[in-house]
Amino acid sequence: MELKRVVVTGLGALTPVGNNVPALWEGLTNGVSGAGPITHFDATKFKCRIAAELKGFDALNYFDKKEMRLFDGYTVYGLVSVDEALSDAGFTDQNINDDRFGVVWGSGMGGVTSLQNEIIDYAANNRNPRFSPYWVPKVITDICAGQIAIRHGLRGPNYCTVAACASSAAAISDAFNLIRLGKADAMVAGGSECAVTEVGIGGFGNMRALSTRNDDPQTASRPFDRDRDGFVLGEGAGALILEELEHALARGAKIYAEITGAGLSADAYHITASHPDGLGVINAMRQAIEESGMQITDVDHINTHGTSTPIGDISEPKAIVGLFGDHAYKMAINSTKSMTGHLLGAAGAVEAIATILSIKHGLVPPTINHFNDDPQIPALDFTFNKARRHKVHFALSNAFGFGGHNVCLAFRKF
Repeated sequence: MELKRVVVTGLGALTPVGNNVPALWEGLTNGVSGAGPITHFDATKFKCRIAAELKGFDALNYFDKKEMRLFDGYTVYGLVSVDEALSDAGFTDQNINDDRFGVVWGSGMGGVTSLQNEIIDYAANNRNPRFSPYWVPKVITDICAGQIAIRHGLRGPNYCTVAACASSAAAISDAFNLIRLGKADAMVAGGSECAVTEVGIGGFGNMRALSTRNDDPQTASRPFDRDRDGFVLGEGAGALILEELEHALARGAKIYAEITGAGLSADAYHITASHPDGLGVINAMRQAIEESGMQITDVDHINTHGTSTPIGDISEPKAIVGLFGDHAYKMAINSTKSMTGHLLGAAGAVEAIATILSIKHGLVPPTINHFNDDPQIPALDFTFNKARRHKVHFALSNAFGFGGHNVCLAFRKF
């Protein structure tokens, strides 16, 4: 069986540095930090009081109050980003081949905000079981994929992927393979997260995963810097339209890039810490390159997972050197989480979008907030503090998750 070729024809994003793709790209290339004091709730008593929240976003500009009763924030974010991606790809609900168009959507925590609020309301009402009849379909992690399909009449393959912070990258991998195998002509793929809430900040904070640089939030996310102290929790969504090449060409679609490979692996090491030598990461990157029919010396750029955590920011560069050898020092490497914060399950999709736009524009966004080199980290070209023109023909986007999940996506200039 001959595998189909798959291209990216539409992009959509809702992020702390921009509420659509053009605004995201402008923010990234200008080194804008999306971090600030938490406004979603009173964080006074929390160790971490900062996050990368959306700016100027009002869901009522997209949905009426009746609709909003059905949606957790992560579904709202997903639907908005998908609307942009479908429009960008030139699809309307009238020109979609419903039975051959599907959705794979990722989220690490699903409707955690609604779950938290229902439990708080339950406790506050003397444990009277007055749960909302909508709360189960708001909370379950697969519901965003279902709501996307309902909104646009997409009757192709439909499910969610849950792989912690690698969830949306896994969704893109699955969508890619469904099209390659001929099970769909086009797929919506991506992920969303809405976890800047008491349980999100409290849970990650007590794990000591979050930065507590509360007095200087805009520089708190410091991937690969010596003084990094944890990630900045973010929120939002990223959506990609993947399409079989001949299908895209037949309708005259614009093509951003070709997705050529996806590597998946496990560290099999620890529930939260990455393998110190990055063995699983090496495996995932090698798979993605080999599946693309490329060589390691063909890679021009890697958008790293780069979360600003003490351990993870050491193991990933070590893995890059372990696989690429001398070529590791010739690639432009960055972490856009320095600006967006960590969008958990949505991170992989947003960073895939950034990688694709680097290919399209020949411009690599910076890793901002670098002040001091870390002697434990190999001196790679991390594109510190300022975007740089760099011809990108073939690039990787890495995403990893608690539990040891690793996904590497490979994109090539079309």
